[in-house]
Amino acid sequence: MKERLMKLLAVKSIVTIALTIVFCVMTLNGAINSQEFMTVFTVVVAFYFGVQAERKNASSDKAS
Repeated sequence: MKERLMKLLAVKSIVTIALTIVFCVMTLNGAINSQEFMTVFTVVVAFYFGVQAERKNASSDKAS
């Protein structure tokens, strides 16, 4: 559990969470519209999970 928490607090996770919060606040304040929010948020989340999936595949390939 502790290891999982440490991974969650990695820099990329903090950046992703912060970016999500900032864009949520900007959308709620009317600084950007919902379509712009969805575009940016989709790119950030896709990149984040894409990198995680690639790392998992690379580490499983090394273990074989």
